[in-house]
Amino acid sequence: MKTCATFSELLQAYFTDRLMRQRNASPNTVASHRDTFRLLLGFAQRVLRKPPTTLAVDDLTPSFLGRFLDYLEQDRGNTPRSRNVRLAAIHSFFGYVALQEPGLSALAQRVLAIPGKRYKTKPVDFLTRTEVQALLAAPDQATWTGRRDWTLLLVAAQTGLRVSELVGLCCQDVEFGTGAHVRCTGKGRKERCTPLRKDAVAALRVWLPERHGQPTEPLFPNARGHRLSRDGVEYLLAKHAAVARTHCPSLQGKRISPHVLRHSLAMELLQAGVDRSVIALWLGHETLDTIQVYVHANLEIKEKALAKTHAFTRNSRRYRPGDRLLAFLQSL
Repeated sequence: MKTCATFSELLQAYFTDRLMRQRNASPNTVASHRDTFRLLLGFAQRVLRKPPTTLAVDDLTPSFLGRFLDYLEQDRGNTPRSRNVRLAAIHSFFGYVALQEPGLSALAQRVLAIPGKRYKTKPVDFLTRTEVQALLAAPDQATWTGRRDWTLLLVAAQTGLRVSELVGLCCQDVEFGTGAHVRCTGKGRKERCTPLRKDAVAALRVWLPERHGQPTEPLFPNARGHRLSRDGVEYLLAKHAAVARTHCPSLQGKRISPHVLRHSLAMELLQAGVDRSVIALWLGHETLDTIQVYVHANLEIKEKALAKTHAFTRNSRRYRPGDRLLAFLQSL
């Protein structure tokens, strides 16, 4: 008689068999699911007093997973959007569990019924050209790390690459000459070329000889010569943003992240009248629908649209009640 697979066996098979072999998931997808279960196992160890190797699938009840999702929001400060990303990874795992272990189908069905959380959407954050220039002026170019950071920020602000695409660039991905550009692999393993302006070309022409790396080595390494991590980019950006805020008051209170630089480029292209389909291709978006968030956040475009309309000619008049009793009630 076949014995039921343990949680450890199912989890390992989920990563090696389902994600890597069957789906050929990207490294970013694997890393996202990995981080979800690292958080879940750490939470289970504290709450259930069970080490990960002794944890059973039956321990992951909907009520326990609900507590875990609340922990992500309340203790770790995750947004509902991030919570839903973690829940999607858990749903994917239990969909695999239901196929592999029919005896656990009832539990899997209850877990899969946990709904995603709705959340409010707000206009995207972006920086003006003056604010981007203040940020680029922050790195100290008298040092090696300062020159690296300045070149990285210039390329990020001008190309709009995602942080994963930015840290994934290799020395061989930079092409000079006529039609200078950088090559990157974005979401869905789609390769695209993004053009470079003359200032970015000049900066990279100086940086590459100083970097002195092999073609397959990272374009922007850390101090040990390894590829920069996402956290490393967040750290250096926060450091330079703190300096920029002292010189540019409008940056006070603004959230600055690598993705905000991406939004800033999209806004600049949109305000310059670049067609939305070109912006979508530039940023590596799947559909034009994603570009609509920039239209919603761009007040200048709305003001231009309003200027094309005509004002109503009828003069407005204040309502005045004709009865003294109504006048009394109105005055209250």
